[in-house]
Amino acid sequence: MKGFHERAVNSKLSCESSPDSSNRIPGSICSGPGSSDSKLSKASLWSGFFVSAFSIFDTYSESEGRGKNAFSTRSNGWTGAVKRVVNGGSMRRLHELVLGLNKTGISSSTSDIWLLGVCYKISQEDSSGDPAYSDGLAAFVEDFSSRILMTYRKGFDAIGDSKYTSDANWGCMLRCSQMLVAQALLFHKLGRSWRKNLQKPLDQHYIEVLHHFGDSEAPAFSIHNLLQAGKAYDLAAGSWVGPYAMCRTWETLIRCKREKSGLEEQSLPMAIYVVSGDEDGERGGAPVVCIEDASRHCFEFSRGQVDWTPILLLVPLVLGVEKVNPRYIPLLRATFTFPQSLGILGGRPGASTYIVGVQDEKAIYLDPHEVQPVVDIGRDNLEADTSSYHSDVVRHISLDSLDPSLAIGFYCRDKDDFDDFCQQASKLADESNGAPLFTVTHTRNSPKPTGHHHVLSDAGGAQEDDSFDVVPTSDTDGCTQEDDWQLL
Repeated sequence: MKGFHERAVNSKLSCESSPDSSNRIPGSICSGPGSSDSKLSKASLWSGFFVSAFSIFDTYSESEGRGKNAFSTRSNGWTGAVKRVVNGGSMRRLHELVLGLNKTGISSSTSDIWLLGVCYKISQEDSSGDPAYSDGLAAFVEDFSSRILMTYRKGFDAIGDSKYTSDANWGCMLRCSQMLVAQALLFHKLGRSWRKNLQKPLDQHYIEVLHHFGDSEAPAFSIHNLLQAGKAYDLAAGSWVGPYAMCRTWETLIRCKREKSGLEEQSLPMAIYVVSGDEDGERGGAPVVCIEDASRHCFEFSRGQVDWTPILLLVPLVLGVEKVNPRYIPLLRATFTFPQSLGILGGRPGASTYIVGVQDEKAIYLDPHEVQPVVDIGRDNLEADTSSYHSDVVRHISLDSLDPSLAIGFYCRDKDDFDDFCQQASKLADESNGAPLFTVTHTRNSPKPTGHHHVLSDAGGAQEDDSFDVVPTSDTDGCTQEDDWQLL
């Protein structure tokens, strides 16, 4: 049977922006008579319109010093006006208005807020006298504003051979993935209880974390290096990328960094494990956290020195066709109660966000859709201005409006922490009524878990779905993987 990706591609008759719609720039429209994919939501169409209309100006936004022709001279005023809109707050507000992402501030709900494994009591009825209740909101805001925010930047060195000196309107998933990995580094180096301090000098570990995400080829986790590592997944400057390809890109980048430096010099001092389906790779079925695989990743990361190291788990998922199937929402919400939670790479089509918390049916997120000037944080600059890496603006969207293609992250500090994660994940799977987000097994010889395919049928039939991320044309060994895909 043909892989899902091949069948999905063959179902398209045309695609304006790219022959592979799964790695298209937001706004590219694929069409075909009778195809279910031709019916796009109004939000997706409007999002694509604005992204496509304005992204052309970012290609050359910092390319000054070139010769000016007659056309550029005549249109200079209008182009400059559009660039100011794109690179300013007005574009963000327009983007939010179109996509419905303009809900800010704490809601009036008194329900608990879960933020990356920490619970904040917001109840206004405090009969116990516990200060945790009355101070819960303030504590939440302090925690939220201490999370590292990565946004679009402008004015950095051109990416590779391209002329892109800004990632505005296309780099949101890259920035969200940087945020997730940055939180993992903060938790590893400074602990979950760390909060940002406005007083100088700043913490050395904190500055080192920010330094790794600078916008040039030198910092280990810059978008320059992510795009280079993701070439096997067709990542390119100016193109949008989905959660699965993003997870695999991080896996590739960290492997390359590990091979080029000593164990004590690792920029990411932890193993990375992208949780897949069955033993053949990314076939159908719920992803399986295999304890033997996790142990192997740790052993290989330490180069045989220890049996276990800190580990970052990335779980890419597709939980529906156009929207997340409702039966998954309680499970997604529950993952934020895990002490190992690193949140979710998700959002809406064409507008990735980093979801860090939940309250009731709302997802609380950090938003990368603001263009800021590039900032160079030196490794030893303890007096650096880091204000652009934090925000106290709390934004939220409904969980049931999330794009079904997403990825969940977890950080386990040691073997005991990993065992605790496995226990909680197994309990959550047992409570899923046969439709788990992912399962846990000791070995790959265990029975295959329940898949997601029947859930998609419940949502309206197994439809052709282009929400999968781009499939690499070849892996590091040069082996084609395209035919390995089946419908999750």
